[in-house]
Amino acid sequence: MSLFTRKSLLSLMLCTAVLFSGSALASTGVEKRPEVQQFIQDMVKQHNFSQQELTQLFSQVTLLPKVIASMNRQAEALPWHRYRKIFLNDKRIQAGVKYWQDNADVLLRAEQKYGVPSEIIVAIIGVESRFGEHKGDNRIIDSLTTLAIDYPRRATFFTNELKEFLLLAREEGFDPLTLKGSFAGAMGKPQFISSSYRQYAVDFNNDGTRNLMTSHEDAIGSVANYFRRHGWQTGEAVAVPAKVSGNDYKKWVDKGYQPKIALRDARNMGVSWNGSFPADEKGALIELEQKNGPEHWLALQNFYVITRYNHSQHYAMAVYQLAEEIRKRHVKMTTAAAM
Repeated sequence: MSLFTRKSLLSLMLCTAVLFSGSALASTGVEKRPEVQQFIQDMVKQHNFSQQELTQLFSQVTLLPKVIASMNRQAEALPWHRYRKIFLNDKRIQAGVKYWQDNADVLLRAEQKYGVPSEIIVAIIGVESRFGEHKGDNRIIDSLTTLAIDYPRRATFFTNELKEFLLLAREEGFDPLTLKGSFAGAMGKPQFISSSYRQYAVDFNNDGTRNLMTSHEDAIGSVANYFRRHGWQTGEAVAVPAKVSGNDYKKWVDKGYQPKIALRDARNMGVSWNGSFPADEKGALIELEQKNGPEHWLALQNFYVITRYNHSQHYAMAVYQLAEEIRKRHVKMTTAAAM
């Protein structure tokens, strides 16, 4: 099976003709890298790709040192009080309310089908791409190739994502030379990586394609499907503020954001919160750095599900708090309009 559709193959042929014309730059040489040659051989053997087409494709790839730099200075490393300000601001909250209003019917349909609240879906798209306004300007093929061969710490992961990207391009009829996304290769309004796109994206507007680039319907449905498939518990809490005393609670903090301790045992560790939960329900204790000292939250299963989108407790808390602010303002505006 060919990697390309007729349209994308024509595009590749035209680009290749220009690439080798007298007025154009010479081949980038990426296709000659041993890692790339091995990758091409693997794709030919394991997935029936054309060696010639892949060689032509990689001859047009440009390695991006800025991608490596971006990987080494991600926002999630910031202290919470600084990270929070990136996403929790009036402009993004108001944009979230408008996005909800503009897509109310689709969000309601997604909530009814997948059990994920509208505000969570909206917040994810708001954090990821500012509601579709900032989807990334790096060619995905460039970003993923750079990370696969020049970022040893996560080379295995990004080599797999490069494979997933080429499979996705073949399945969906995308031109792999034109798709753009984030420095890490995420794409579309919800910023799905290629493996997530293949596994969790849905055709929510029933037009025969899974289009996360321009379709709000597909983006909304795909986010909801992603959360349901990762164990979202409909109607259950995400996180609640907690108070701590003594020193035993620190052992719980050290266990990370995955719910591991039954709540019946938590109060014996000097942790308290408002609200009632089943004694055998498991939770995590999150510590967030504020300017005047740490604050603590009891994080439950739905909080952990959010971290499946981005493995950071800062990210999950930003999504949750943004969702809450958007929900509150949306309810207020809806109530006012009904009066």
